[in-house]
Amino acid sequence: MPDGKLVHVIDDDDAVRDSLSFLLRTAAFEVAAYPSASSFLEKLTKDIDGCVITDVRMPGLSGLDLLKRLRACSCTLPVIVITGHGDIQLAVEAMKAGAADFLEKPFDDERVLSAVREALASKRAENERAGRVSEVEQRLDSLSQRERQVLDGLVAGLPNKIIAHDLGISPRTVEVY
Repeated sequence: MPDGKLVHVIDDDDAVRDSLSFLLRTAAFEVAAYPSASSFLEKLTKDIDGCVITDVRMPGLSGLDLLKRLRACSCTLPVIVITGHGDIQLAVEAMKAGAADFLEKPFDDERVLSAVREALASKRAENERAGRVSEVEQRLDSLSQRERQVLDGLVAGLPNKIIAHDLGISPRTVEVY
């Protein structure tokens, strides 16, 4: 989704999945719902965007297993973990695995919406940062070898005279580069 408001809801309980989907749609989010972590992984693509809300306890692949798989394949989708059987150890494990948030059922509608907004804002910020990094890398790749050598010297904090001496060129040439 172009505006980054897609939420992937994964829960084996039809009622929970439907109510979360309804809540999110009424708050102007686009929703893709899945009955299992496996069905979500089947649809997972490299350019997938948005965030994930997943139940912890599901038949087959659990929400924590899903989170670990996503991180193992370098998928940076923010993941909000929900559970009806919350305990501190489970929350800590989810957060250590990279969960963006951990919510216990029954949850407050505003708490869910707030968590989703924060997760999507975090993802947008990460995408912008990645775009800036990519732009910088492209600019660095466009430098000639000599320009790169001069830049490396400048980044190291060396004065132009030292860079010139090290490279066997004049200080004026360093200034030109």
